[in-house]
Amino acid sequence: MQNTIVHSNTFLKSNKNIPWKGVTLTDSAAQHILQLINRESKILGLKITIKKSGCAGLTYQLSKVFYPEQNTVVYEHNRAKLFVPINIMPIIDGTELDYIQDGLNYSFKFNNPKAQFHCGCGESFRIYK
Repeated sequence: MQNTIVHSNTFLKSNKNIPWKGVTLTDSAAQHILQLINRESKILGLKITIKKSGCAGLTYQLSKVFYPEQNTVVYEHNRAKLFVPINIMPIIDGTELDYIQDGLNYSFKFNNPKAQFHCGCGESFRIYK
């Protein structure tokens, strides 16, 4: 599963030695993002953010992107775009975004190799430094 970085800014251009693996999208996640884009033509893709929340400390949030932002890396797979703010790359570097079915429910699933603890309900995670 090969992603392409489609946008970088001055920070990335001046710091080429950052050893990031990046964020990848599964085919299923890319397909769902494209469905969202097709429903609402002004959407460019989805953006991942992280906020403090839940019993484990951190939670992922996905939001629609309507215009490109500064200090963001954009990963693309099968034309689906995932926008990632540079400031969260150390936390989610190497993460795979999937879109799965669990019973009757569908949801995005974050497979983050840096997340060392997840709460019981699966809504939050913790990273030990």
